[in-house]
Amino acid sequence: MNILVASPISSNTIEKLREQHDLICAFNENDSLLKGLLQDREILIFRSGVRITAEIMENAPDLKLLVRAGSGTDNVDLDYVQRRGISFFRIAEPGAQAVAEMSFALMLALARNLVQANDLTRQGRWAKQMLIGSSLRGKVLGIVGAGNIGSRVGQLGAAWGMEPLGCVEHASRTVADDLHCKGIRLTDFDEVVCRADFLSVHVPLKNSTRNLINDKVLSRVKDGSFLINLARGGVIDELALLKHLKNGARLRGAALDVHQEEGEGKISPLAELPNVILTPHIGAMTRDAQQEIGRTIESIVDTFTTTHDTCTQERAFATVVT
Repeated sequence: MNILVASPISSNTIEKLREQHDLICAFNENDSLLKGLLQDREILIFRSGVRITAEIMENAPDLKLLVRAGSGTDNVDLDYVQRRGISFFRIAEPGAQAVAEMSFALMLALARNLVQANDLTRQGRWAKQMLIGSSLRGKVLGIVGAGNIGSRVGQLGAAWGMEPLGCVEHASRTVADDLHCKGIRLTDFDEVVCRADFLSVHVPLKNSTRNLINDKVLSRVKDGSFLINLARGGVIDELALLKHLKNGARLRGAALDVHQEEGEGKISPLAELPNVILTPHIGAMTRDAQQEIGRTIESIVDTFTTTHDTCTQERAFATVVT
C-alpha cells in the first residue's frame, strides 16, 4: 500500500510499516505540499497540526483509508470522507488516560505554584512563605465534557478526595448512572462553571463549542478558581480569558495545553501572565500512549491491507469467471 504519514508517530511503527509498504513521511506540512504528496497515496495517517480538507483529499483518487492517531476530528472534513466512502479510524483510547493525567499535572502545578517555586529557587530565593498553595482534597472539580477523557478526570478527582461535577451535551439517565458509578455527579453547565474550584475542559471543537468559555461564562466562575483546557484552543476565548486573568476578579490562574494558534513561532497572548501555564499540546504525549497508538496503527493497516487484497483477488477471479 502507498502510505503518507503526515504527523509524527512512533518511530518503531514507521519502521515496521516501511518494511511492508511504500511509505512517505512529511510531518505537519502546508496544504499545498500535502496535496501534492497525497496524489498517489492509498492511506493517510495524521494527528493534529495538519488540515485534511476536501480539496486535499480530492487530489488523491486512490485514497481509501484515513487513520487519526488521536481523538480530535476538527481538522478533517468528515462530511467529504463519508460522501466519498473513505474508511476512517480514530484512535482515541491510548491518549485518553494520558490527557486525564495531564489535567492533574496542570491542576497541581497551579494549586501549588510549582512554576514560580522552581523559578525562584533556581534564582537562589528561598520563598517558602510566599508559595502557600491549595490542596485538591475537598475541592469541587468541574468537568465540562464528561465523556471519554472527562470521565477519567472525574474518576481521578474522586480518588483524590475531590467532588467531581460533570456536564455533557446530551444528558440522559443512562449517562447519569454511568458517571455516578465513576464518582461523578451529572449536572448542567451552569452549575459546573459556578461551583468549580478547578474547571477542566474536555469537549470537542465544533460550532456549538467554539468560544464556549467566553466573557460571560468567565464572569460567573467561582472566586479563586482555576481553569484548565486540554480540549481544543477554539473552545476558550483567549482574549476574554486574558482580560479576566489580568483583572484578577475571580480566576486565580489558568493552564492551557491547547491554543487558538498553535505551531512553531506562535506566542499566546497569555504568555505575559505569571499565573498562566502554557504547554505545546502535549496531553497525549507520553511514551506509553504513543507506543500503544503506534501498535494500533499497525493493526489497522494490516487488517485493511489484508481485506483490500482479498477483495481485489475476489474481483479479479470474478472477472476471469465472467
